[in-house]
Parts: sequence; C-alpha cells; structure tokens
Amino acid sequence: MTVTTELAGAHYPVAVVGGGQAGLSVSYCLRERGIEHIVIEANRAGHEWRERRWDSFCLVTPNWQCRLPGFPYRGPDPDGFMVRDEILRYLEDYVSFFRPPLVEGVSVTRLRRAATGVFELSTTAGDLTADQVVVATGPYHTPSVPRMAERLPSGVTQLHSSRYRHPGRLPEGAVLVVGTGQSGCQIAEDLHLAGRQVHLAVGSAPRVARFYRGRDCVAWLDEMGHYAKGIDRFGDADAIRMRVNHYVTGRDGGRDIDLRAFARDGMRLYGRLTGVRGATLEFADDLKAALDHADSVAEGIKDAIDAHITAHGIDVPEEPRYVPVWEPSEQPHDVDLAAAGITSVIWSTGFARDHRWIEIPVFDGRGYPMHRRGATSCPGLHFLGLPWQYSWGSGRFEAVGRDAEFLAGHIDASRRLADVCGTLTGAPVALAAALPVG
Repeated sequence: MTVTTELAGAHYPVAVVGGGQAGLSVSYCLRERGIEHIVIEANRAGHEWRERRWDSFCLVTPNWQCRLPGFPYRGPDPDGFMVRDEILRYLEDYVSFFRPPLVEGVSVTRLRRAATGVFELSTTAGDLTADQVVVATGPYHTPSVPRMAERLPSGVTQLHSSRYRHPGRLPEGAVLVVGTGQSGCQIAEDLHLAGRQVHLAVGSAPRVARFYRGRDCVAWLDEMGHYAKGIDRFGDADAIRMRVNHYVTGRDGGRDIDLRAFARDGMRLYGRLTGVRGATLEFADDLKAALDHADSVAEGIKDAIDAHITAHGIDVPEEPRYVPVWEPSEQPHDVDLAAAGITSVIWSTGFARDHRWIEIPVFDGRGYPMHRRGATSCPGLHFLGLPWQYSWGSGRFEAVGRDAEFLAGHIDASRRLADVCGTLTGAPVALAAALPVG
C-alpha cells in the first residue's frame, strides 16, 4: 500500500528510510505513540524477500519467532518454517493490518543535517525535511563478489547468491558454490537435491543442530534467554557483530545441514577459494579445520542445552551425540574447470554496506554506524535492523520489534524534551530537537 502524498517541500517529525520489516516495525510503534511520520521505500515493501531469495527459500527460525509489533504469527504451523511466498504474505498482511504512511518506489539519495539541526533528505520525488530520521535499510545493500571473479573464463556463468532462483535456470554442468554461510549452504543443498554435481568452497561459518533432545534448538536457546541477551553483556561486542550466522535449514520441516553427509553422497568439498589462475581454481588447505570448527560449535551448543536441562531438572530423553560421517582425505588444491565440468559459479559471499548517501559523520573506520541501541551521536539520527543492533534477533522477525519499540520510545522522549526546551529557551522546535538528550 502506497499513500498518496507530495514529498517535495514537506516536513515530518520523523522520516523512516526503508519499508522492510524494520521500517514497518518502527512505523507501527511510532503510530502507537501518535507520532506523525513517513516511511520511504525505494522499491516495494518486502522487496528483499521478493527479489533476493531463491524459489525454495524458507526461514531457518520457527514461525513462532515472527513477532512484528502488534502482529505476531498466528498461522496454523507455529513450529514450521514459512517459505518465501508465505513470508511475503506475512509482510503484506502487516501493511494491510495497520496501513502505515508508506511511500513506495522513491529512493532517498542524500541525507544531511542543516545548521539548525533539521535533517534534509533528497529523494527521487523531491526534497523534504524531518526533525528525526530512522535509517531502516538493513545491512545488505550491495552484493559482494571478490575481484578474482574477473579472472574466470568468459564461458563460465557467474551470479551472486541474491540472483540465484532455481537449479533449472543454470546451464547444464557442475556448479561451484563459494561460501558456506546460510545462503551458500542452502543453495548447495538445493542444487544437490536437484541432482546437480556441486563443488563447494567451505568457509569458516559454524553450524547448529536443528533438533536436540526432543526440541528445536531455537526453542531451547529461547528458553535459556539467549535471544534476549543484549550485546552490552558481551566483552567483545565488535567481534560479536561481525560473526557469521550458523547454518541450518527449515526446509521440509527443518533439519541439519551436514556438509560431511553431502560429501559422502557425492558433493565435492574444498577449503576456501584463494585464487583463479586461467581455467584453474586454487583452494586453501583448511577444509578439515573448517568442518571440525563447525562441528565443535554445534556440539558446544548441545553442551549448553544439556547444562540447562540438568540445572532445571527437565525430563527429556537422552540423545546420542553427532558422529562425523565423512572425513576429508587428500583434497586437491587445484581444480581445472573444464576437467571438473564446472559451468557455473555462485558467489555466496555476502553483501557490502553502502551508506554513501548519508553525509553525517556517524561511521567508524569500517563504515559501520556507531550507535547505542540504534541511537547515534548525532541527535535525531537512528538506525534500525542492523545485525546484533542489541541482541541476536535484531533485524530479524524475532526481535526487530523490541528494537523498534525502544527506538520509538527514545524518539518520543527526544521529541518531548525538544518541545520543553523550545518552550523554555524560545528556540525553534527544529533547533530544540538537536539539543542533546540526557
């Protein structure tokens, strides 16, 4: 749903940039407080799920963890895992549910702060201003592909994981998948189940078991308070924010992703892809270490669950621990593309942030926005939907609502303080909004 409004020359108390789950969540929370705002979305609400997910994509967390503000999952399968089209319907139903002031098909091309403290936004539909801004565009902006991709032979089909849709859309022949985060592992499985010969360059991502001792591991971790634990309770917050997600799948009711089992069944595993020399691929000698590390993390999570069960006297069945079903022997460090029959390469190598349109100095040396629970050092500028913005579920359906509620409260308090300061000092409201809070 797009509201009909004239953006050029308009002024809003709050402008929200981005109409995904983060932007919609904070819009709901702002509306609950009676705060006028606008949500500006470059495409359509739910664009990332619609355009950057493959056909068989599904959630890796159970449906009951979908907790958008005022709109928790109420479907018939709380322990299941919504597929792509169901996720889109969930978001579309959310829009219909509370009818946010959403403008679609408009890009914000520039954000800066005037000397008065007012934020100036340039958009493809004209310029507007706002007292406060929430950047809810997430962290996944530009597909990241290593420069070595340029050295692959021209006859090899290459695409980023965000453009992969279905095995049948690739040329005949074997497929190399580079990267074993969530996307890489699930795409490799999708190809493997379709009968394609898959070559997989394994990275450092850990894994987690789907089920353990009668329950989904997510349910255990939720009960243990893992998902509510704030990043301020960790001593290495910066490292936590950069961690790769554990791989697992919700496909067909949920199961482990076991790369060793894939290898046993014919998938070719290698270490990290380190170079391309003509038609030859070069790999690091770190496959065994990567597999052992992933297993160690998965077993460590089980250890924590066992300790929780013991501490609380929970009556659940014992379960045998995982036994590796395959070990790498001599793995080639070089693979000839033609000899291996590899005709396609899928780069599951993540995304880069692109905040160049924000002309306000709130970023660290890596381009990451410096913030405390989404509030930056620039009064009135906020971020929402970042990984580990405050907890594990930040940016996800599980906890983006909690972060949105916190930010909406902060925005409301700042607005009220600005009104009071403006009244006491005679300063314009826009200037008063720029006064420091606390």
